[in-house]
Amino acid sequence: MFVTRFAPSPTGALHKGHAYSAMLAHDAARAAGGRFLLRIEDTDFTRCRPEHEAAILDELAWLGLSWDGPVRRQSEHRADYDAALHRLREMGVLYRCFRTRKELMALAGVAPHADDPKDAQAFAGGPIDPAEEADLVAQGRPFAWRLSLAEAKARLGGFDDLTWVEEGENAGVHAARPEALGDMVLGRKDIGAGYVIASVVDDAAQGVSHVIRGVDLVETTSVQRVLQALLDLPTPTYRHHRLLLAPDGKRLSKRDKAESLASLRASGVSPGDLRREFFG
Repeated sequence: MFVTRFAPSPTGALHKGHAYSAMLAHDAARAAGGRFLLRIEDTDFTRCRPEHEAAILDELAWLGLSWDGPVRRQSEHRADYDAALHRLREMGVLYRCFRTRKELMALAGVAPHADDPKDAQAFAGGPIDPAEEADLVAQGRPFAWRLSLAEAKARLGGFDDLTWVEEGENAGVHAARPEALGDMVLGRKDIGAGYVIASVVDDAAQGVSHVIRGVDLVETTSVQRVLQALLDLPTPTYRHHRLLLAPDGKRLSKRDKAESLASLRASGVSPGDLRREFFG
């Protein structure tokens, strides 16, 4: 069965980019006689707010979108994600990284206020000396759990066999290239497993057959293919769609305070207006 999902994070207001992605996924599921699931990705309890979740539910209903089954909230399944993180630690493919964002930016040669968060992710420094690590842990220093691509590659016998099927504009079989994101952060001392692991675990648990999301997450797909292989999880079919752009040419984002759906709704824009803008 065709099963897809829309998975927003309740860290701010939805904008037109979210509406476009949700409509695409919803319509694809309905056209295939399948299921459309709603997942709230609220693993980061430091930024997620219940009022944002309430607004998401209200705005999706306003758009005329309905979902099948109960809403899945990642905050209610943290044990599953932490178990996956623990399994990866037991495999020896994770290491503690104690560097701050500022230090990582300096290593990458970019400013601490850089727009692209990947600038602080693409790091492949590897684990530090065990004695130094033990000392920092004893001090209670905060750290992130990073995926060691070198160790993952050795365990899997290489990445050449890691592919996924892409539908849509870039249809075909795509090869995973996880090196583009370096040793990605998969969890933190304070919040446990993060989005990348949680998304992979949830897609498997919910039987998601098709992941429909923005093209900005293509590189993340490569890392998720590595995790699927390590954790023996199935690989969905992917459709990475175009991004809606602001007048300045940048993609719409919460961080740049893109005009919210609530604001558009208050100004008299209707769901039909949005559909005509998106799909003609």
